[in-house]
Parts: sequence; structure tokens; C-alpha cells
Amino acid sequence: MSTDTVKFLLPEAELPTHWINLLPDLPGDPMPPLNPQTMQPAGPDDLTPIFPMGVIQQEVSMEPEVEIPDEVREVYKLWRPTPLYRARRLEKTLDTPAHIYYKYEGVSPAGSHKPNSAVAQAYEHKQAGVKRLSTETGAGQWGSALALACQLFGLECVIYMVGASYDQKPYRRSMMQTWGATVHRSPSDTTDAGRSQASHPTGSLGIAISEAVEVAAKDADTNYSLGSVLNHVCLHQTVIGQEAIAQMGMAGEEPDVVVGCVGGGSNFAGLSFPFIRRLLRGEAKTRFLAAEPAACPTLTRGAYRYDFGDTVGMTPLLPMYTLGHDFVPPPVHAGGLRYHGDAPMLCGLVKAGVIEARAYAQNPAFEAAVTFARNEGIVPGPEPAHAIRAGVDEALAAREAGEERVILIGLSGHGHFDMSAYDDYLAGKLEDVEFSEQDMQAALARLPEAPAIA
Repeated sequence: MSTDTVKFLLPEAELPTHWINLLPDLPGDPMPPLNPQTMQPAGPDDLTPIFPMGVIQQEVSMEPEVEIPDEVREVYKLWRPTPLYRARRLEKTLDTPAHIYYKYEGVSPAGSHKPNSAVAQAYEHKQAGVKRLSTETGAGQWGSALALACQLFGLECVIYMVGASYDQKPYRRSMMQTWGATVHRSPSDTTDAGRSQASHPTGSLGIAISEAVEVAAKDADTNYSLGSVLNHVCLHQTVIGQEAIAQMGMAGEEPDVVVGCVGGGSNFAGLSFPFIRRLLRGEAKTRFLAAEPAACPTLTRGAYRYDFGDTVGMTPLLPMYTLGHDFVPPPVHAGGLRYHGDAPMLCGLVKAGVIEARAYAQNPAFEAAVTFARNEGIVPGPEPAHAIRAGVDEALAAREAGEERVILIGLSGHGHFDMSAYDDYLAGKLEDVEFSEQDMQAALARLPEAPAIA
């Protein structure tokens, strides 16, 4: 038997004690969210109707590190630290000199990286005396994570699940209900926002956000919880990258390129931000590659503007690459990547040239995912299948160039609830849905009047 190490494991004692806050290290001055009524920077008073002060303080903090509460770390120990793998079998199949590593978040109870933030948020809401949380979910990973977190901290949970994913992934819904959550298909008839979007039956994350925010805004006992995009969510996810830095050290290597998928940005930020801090401080020369779906190409085709985070226009305006808040992406299987915008911090780094973005169609992504599964044994979720596609392309480029290259991929979750997508791919029925430039331009024309950003 070979003595080559395949998995790199950290003991629970090395679970991170602090989250990494990249905001103080970002190039230039941070662009603030805006109150859409006044066009002035949104402050705590604009957020207190739906967020507790503990979350708001994390959202606006300029401290380079934020301590993780002991109660949160105790729950993290159910699955963290997560393993780092060397994809030796995949390397052999690709006949590449590249060394491929992947950080696997599918070992969490919900099967993805999402509980890293769900647990942290549920804890803060519980401390504030909140009784119920409302949220949206695309493919179901975030909804599953928040349902679990609410159960662990004794909170009620109501979830608006994007219609296309609600239909495609019934067992995600069953998982949320097993953990005690109430799940609605979005757009629903339970909110004004949902009823106003009945003409878009496949739904979108933007529509589901509008429904969840409305529920929280109308009920004093209910707060809203968001699974991506905002600063505090990216903050919570940085346990991933901190562990990965330590594990790459165990492997005796430094990544040349860090690859992740991007929908709203939480998974990519979680893996990359601790590495990006080292780059911004002149301590590394790593490249960063964000992979998104060609049917919803926010970073590669969107406009860098202030826009609402939801479809109906109930949130503050965020500075980000956007396809337009009422752009409804086609129903690709990577439901977690069907979002019109992205995290402002991540978008700023793309704008600054720190992060490169690429868009991939469904079939090439699933081709790479099947190759990965047949070599590494793990069936990836449709979302990280895009990151695997990008990582495989990097490995093939290294082969063509005849150079060694260390590649670190974020495998944000498994695909056990996504087998209908694999059925379609294996049967040759998976469509590469076309992106509508016309629909995007129409949506961009309806953006709110807001200050221009460079």
C-alpha cells in the first residue's frame, strides 16, 4: 500500500477561535449599502427591524478578527474541522503534473458549508430573544442548514424555497421538515411579494428573499436570516479557509490557484478570504478563480451598480455586479447559483482584479462532476460541479504547459439530493440553457436611481 497521504485532518482542538474579517484589508474605501428612500448609507436603524444587534455589529465591524462564541464552536464540533483531500486518483486520470486538493464541506449534517453561518446567526437571534426566523433557499442547502440551526437553538423556522428547486429536490424539503421547519414553495400566496410574482412560477432567490423579508418585517417575533451575500455571512464562512491554510501546511504545499463556485458568494468567500488576506498583505501570490453558471453569469456579464438584494425592492441597495433585481434566471439544476447579484466584498475584489470569474454551462460542469465522482468517490452538488470544472481546466492547462501547479478547490457540498440532475445528464437530456442578454438589459433598465460607482 502506498504511503502517500490522501486526507489531511485537523483535531477539534484546532478549530478556529475567530472569524477572519476581510473588510479592513480591501483595496479602497468600502462602498456602503444605501437606504433606497434617502440614498444615504444604511445604518443600524435600517437593519434592526429584521436583524439583531449582534449580527449588525458583525456586518459593519472593521476589526480584522471577530471572536467565535463558545456555544457556536461547540456546535461546529459536530462536523468541524472538515477534511482536506489530495485528489490523487483524479490527477492520474487527467495525466496532469498539477497537484489537486479539495476542501470538503459535505460532511456537515446538512451536507454543505451553509451551517457555518446558520449556527452563528441562530445563536445571535436566540441571544436577542427572537422566537422565529424566516429565510429563503435556492437549492435547499441554506434552508436545510437554518432548519437544523433553529432546531438546535430552540427557534421556529419558516422557509421560502425557490419553486424550481422545490419541485426538483423534494427530499431537501423533507430534510427541512424533519428538523421542524415550515417550507413554502416560492412564489407563494402567503405574502404580498409572492402574489405579485405569480407570473414567474419557477421562482428565483430574489423573489424568495422578498417573501422572507416581508414575513419578518410584519411580525415582531420574527427576524430574517440570509444565507449569503452580506458581510457577516462571508465572515462566518472563513472557518473554511483558515482550516485549509493549516491543512495545506500539513501537506507542505501552497496553492497557486484557489477555485470555488459563486452564487451569492458565501462558499467562495469562506475558502478564499483568508488566502486573499495573505495576498493583499504581500504574503502570497495566489490566483483566485470564481466559477458561475453561464445561465446566470452575474460576475462575467452583469453591471457593477447599486441594486436591491431582492426582487420586490425591500432591502437596502448593495454595490455589486447585478443582472437586475427582477431578472429571473432560467431553472438550471444549480439552484444555489441562481442569484442576480453577488456579495459586495467579492464583487469589489473582482472589480479590483484580485479574483477572476469564469462562466460554465451545465453539461461541461456535470461532465467534470461525473469524472470527479468516478475517481474520488464523492458525488458533488451541482453548484460545486462548476468549481470542479474550473479546477479540471486548470489541471489540463498545467498538463499542456508541462508545469506543476497546486490547485485548491472548494467542494461546498454533496449531490445526494440532486440525483435527478445526474439522471438528466447521464440520459443526455440536460440542456445548456441560454442566457438572455435581452432580459438582462431590460432588468438593468429598471434599476433604481442611485449614485454611480466606479
